[in-house]
Amino acid sequence: MSRKKILVTGGAGYVGSHTCNLLSQNGFEVIVYDNLSTGHKEFVKWGPLEIGDLLDTNNLSDVIRKYDIDAVFHFAAKAYVGESVQDPFKYYKNNIVGTSSLLEAMHLNNVKDIIFSSTCATYGIPPKNQLIKEEMCQNPINPYGFTKLVIEKMLHDISIIGKIRYIALRYFNASGASIQANIGEKHNPETHLIPLAIQSHYDENFTLQVYGDDYDTPDGSAVRDYIHVDDLADAHLKAYRYLESSNQSDKFNLGTGQGMSVLEILKALRELDLNPKFRISSRREGDPDFLVADNGKAQRILGWHAKKSIKEILSSANEWYKKL
Repeated sequence: MSRKKILVTGGAGYVGSHTCNLLSQNGFEVIVYDNLSTGHKEFVKWGPLEIGDLLDTNNLSDVIRKYDIDAVFHFAAKAYVGESVQDPFKYYKNNIVGTSSLLEAMHLNNVKDIIFSSTCATYGIPPKNQLIKEEMCQNPINPYGFTKLVIEKMLHDISIIGKIRYIALRYFNASGASIQANIGEKHNPETHLIPLAIQSHYDENFTLQVYGDDYDTPDGSAVRDYIHVDDLADAHLKAYRYLESSNQSDKFNLGTGQGMSVLEILKALRELDLNPKFRISSRREGDPDFLVADNGKAQRILGWHAKKSIKEILSSANEWYKKL
């Protein structure tokens, strides 16, 4: 029996590359489609790389035909919240118009299955100190989250008329690295807490900014749900298998269900003999006190849960940082 062929848009990026690794380990043929604007050519190790833009529907269609693609895993998106506020045009064009182009190319070639990389940013500011469930109101507070919500709506509307089947996976805080595969977090600019905290240990000229110490949390710093990127990859594989077996489109939160504050992350790094330097800055507008997933639905339906601990996340992120 021939191997299933998966087109991975954004497969040269952080979560996309880790998912390509896992798909390849599980017998899938992986084809990466990426314009390398934020991805890394050296992260494409498990199949061919087709360099192209999401907005180029004809090229996407040619690639889908060339490899006789069975399904799409869609990671290609602009994903900086702050940048989306400063330049919403870029986000509307790349994320919304680009996904429309991808869906059109799939439709032209009768490819129906898509696993979509969504985000907890679609929820906006959730009810105070509550675990976030999938049925909670989605009211994003920045253009990035809004574009992801629009894409979810697009997928839903197209699935209603039977043209696609989809799973939308709403990530919480992707973290860590796959050291054996030599891939990890490599953003420019870097905006995520854990790599910046690690940088503050090694770089004498860099001090981490902790945005706010007056949140309604036990230690005053914001609480988030950190999940290892390999656990995220595993969720994508399980989501695709569920989609194949059930023929049911759906959406799932991906998190550990356990929050950690910024100051708790810094304490955990000190337990690994790192000494992050930080200073308290004013809090950023729109940052919720508490963003933690209720992951019960993913556990029940996908049979998925996060396996790697915060210690494993931080250790792998540290080892990866030392390779950069």
